[in-house]
Amino acid sequence: MIAHLNGTVAGVSPDGAVIDVGGVGLRVQCTPDTLASLKPGEAARVATSLVVREDSLTLFGFGSEDERNVFELLQTASGIGPRLALAMLAVHSPDALRRAVAAEDLNALTMVPGIGKKGAQRIVLELKDRLGAPGEAAAGGTAPARKDQPSWRDQVQSGLVNLGWPAREAEAAIAAVEAESGGDQPPDVATALRAALRKLSRQ
Repeated sequence: MIAHLNGTVAGVSPDGAVIDVGGVGLRVQCTPDTLASLKPGEAARVATSLVVREDSLTLFGFGSEDERNVFELLQTASGIGPRLALAMLAVHSPDALRRAVAAEDLNALTMVPGIGKKGAQRIVLELKDRLGAPGEAAAGGTAPARKDQPSWRDQVQSGLVNLGWPAREAEAAIAAVEAESGGDQPPDVATALRAALRKLSRQ
């Protein structure tokens, strides 16, 4: 198993990044929050999970070991594959997921595209005693987005589209989030993404 990558960021796209490790470019699929911390040409370390299928080998990258561990644990629940687990971590932080599962907050879980009420109930039933309590994991996370990264609007829209929302609906949700923020200071990408998802889930 490939547990982490330590190398130079060769490129970043809306749904992943390429990290050069010893002259080999390895592509990792990431959440928008993790992508916001990666800058082409700079050194980076991402925790990874390798998903093996008959026809593919896919690396998923995370800003912390805790996020990677939760990603792998989520997939032990019935009906949760790597794509859906990644979507869950795009919408909620690991601790937010722990709180939602511990409190049996189905509304929070169904904010994730692809999870309905029955799926949320199944997640609670199967993972309630396994995810642990919020704050149990060691502190860690992604670095904040830099000023020379793509704009927060572009990153949030890419994240929403990759999670399955139509571009037009994504743009409307982003506009609503921007209006609420007052436009004085650019919002944090992960916070803006979650706010936009909350608005889309109410439609």
